[in-house]
Amino acid sequence: MTYIIAELSANHNKDLNLAIKTIESIAKSGANAIKVQTYKPESLTVNLSRGHFAPKTEGLWKGYTPWELYAEAAMPYDWTPKLQKIANDLGLEFFSSPFDIEAVDFLEGLSVPRYKIASFEITDIPLIEYTASKGKPIIISTGVATEEDIQLGIDTCRKQGNNDITLLKCTSQYPATIEQANLLTIPDMKKRFGVNIGLSDHTKGSLVPTVAVSLGATVVEKHFILDRSLGGPDAAFSMEPQEFRDMVVAIRNVENALGKVTYNLSENDKNRRRSLFVVNDIQEGELLTKDNIRSIRPGLGMHPKHLNEVLGKRAIKKMEKGTPLTDELIN
Repeated sequence: MTYIIAELSANHNKDLNLAIKTIESIAKSGANAIKVQTYKPESLTVNLSRGHFAPKTEGLWKGYTPWELYAEAAMPYDWTPKLQKIANDLGLEFFSSPFDIEAVDFLEGLSVPRYKIASFEITDIPLIEYTASKGKPIIISTGVATEEDIQLGIDTCRKQGNNDITLLKCTSQYPATIEQANLLTIPDMKKRFGVNIGLSDHTKGSLVPTVAVSLGATVVEKHFILDRSLGGPDAAFSMEPQEFRDMVVAIRNVENALGKVTYNLSENDKNRRRSLFVVNDIQEGELLTKDNIRSIRPGLGMHPKHLNEVLGKRAIKKMEKGTPLTDELIN
């Protein structure tokens, strides 16, 4: 079954009650887990407003310096144990993306069951190494990774004795377009890297996640928000509750449709096929011909492949129209 993650990200808007209500809504959506992010602005940037750290001039976060963006988006550390308990009590798994060693240590103190490495951290080998060393399942997003980056991340985990690795196909655009999804990469990643593959999706709607599951994704992660009108850094590419529920239903339907590899037929289905039948009355000793033997439904007589073999043989006894032809009736 696909492991479906609702990403809280910055959709708490620095309001604990909003975060709690969001988790309660996530629990009703059919998600398996809620993921948060554990960092402080200094985990990601420095407090400057010039050069590489000047305000963004375009895109969703235009006008923000990196420090301002991360300061607004960061979830207070002291919320984490409260939200973890609420999520767990509602039947949700609760885990996080750590962005520095301090965050890993903090989350270890809460005994989170798994970790996620965000796309932009895939080259932070010391962070991956330290996180993997905790022996928990590790999810690595690949939105800005080369093939070499991905392989290095996997090798880093394995050197720590951690082989429970899932890679997420990701397009690190916010929001991303359907044309940027390149979902055929999912089966290639599975073959190329030999680990579980999922999807971290920033497109609008549920088309991309459901197609990803049909291509072998075992994890789907989408941002969740109570109402996009609340605003915030991630609102534009987050799913509202009904949209998320619809996505979960669509994914479960895809799983049911995929089923399993099988070529078995029930006896009932076998009998719905064609077979050889007597189509005109035949007297004892009469020759079997195309006029009195034909391939029709149902499949209660000899296989049609034997038609040419039986033509020209004689009936052992009288056979009425509508009799399934069997070996015992001819010589």
